[in-house]
Amino acid sequence: MVKKQTLDVGGTKVDVTNLDKIFYPKAGFTKGDVIDYYVRISSVLLPHLKERPITLKRYPDGVEGFYFYEKKCPDHRPEWVKTTKVAKSEGGDINYCVINDLPSLIWAANLADLELHTFLHKAPSIRRPTALAFDLDPGPPADIVLCCQVGLWLKALFDALKMESFAKTSGSKGLQVYVPINGPVTYDKTKAFSHAIAELLESQSPEAVVSNMQKSRRSGKVLVDWSQNDDHKTTVNVYSLRAKEYPSVSTPVTWEEVETVVRTKDATSLQFVSKEVLKRVEKAGDLFAPVLSLKQKLPSLRVIQNLRSQ
Repeated sequence: MVKKQTLDVGGTKVDVTNLDKIFYPKAGFTKGDVIDYYVRISSVLLPHLKERPITLKRYPDGVEGFYFYEKKCPDHRPEWVKTTKVAKSEGGDINYCVINDLPSLIWAANLADLELHTFLHKAPSIRRPTALAFDLDPGPPADIVLCCQVGLWLKALFDALKMESFAKTSGSKGLQVYVPINGPVTYDKTKAFSHAIAELLESQSPEAVVSNMQKSRRSGKVLVDWSQNDDHKTTVNVYSLRAKEYPSVSTPVTWEEVETVVRTKDATSLQFVSKEVLKRVEKAGDLFAPVLSLKQKLPSLRVIQNLRSQ
């Protein structure tokens, strides 16, 4: 039997159901807890979701059950959930959801959309990414310790280019590095540039880094996944829950914290669950806020060629 309640969210009525349903069995974390987390984190999360098309990753029976991706915004959505069209590579387009406000966020969480996967662009400028994104994915037996070392090498490259970069955990097993652009640049340029950066890192540290997507090449190394810089790819959004054993979160971290992991070899120190993230935000605010506003110019590929020759 469906247990339904209606929440009044700033004057908007949002229906929620089965709040006591267990979504993370090992943590006893319920659907109500999921919604509560997203409500409490919304002040820092929503600016990162604003105007970004989103793919819903839904877990109707919790993290131990089946899941599915939903690109097309459901027809049964309330009229106040905004949508935007994104072109398909084979022609036509898809009407994606856009989560711009708290009622829409609660609505998505009630659909068991545990993970928030967004594009790097905002509507209506769907050809212009606002940042570069690198997903550092360890191939066993490598772990997040090596990811952190590679992340620091990546930061050093962008430091040499006089560009700021920001790190966050994936909420799973890796690290992600974002380089804000927030200017008139297209995916064609950011994808080529990020690919060249990944290849440069691989040439400098071939024992630890791989830029090729073939899984057979990843063993004991970190894949610097540059392919996220594409107008058809989504990446887990900062502050999103992940569908793991416990309610882990894709969490912004300082470069000092990344350095500490490399020094101590402590692979657990960058694992954060929802309650820990709420405490971090309360103490330090949104460490990822500059990614939204910092304007940086993307250098030409010639600059990377110069770095290769140094």
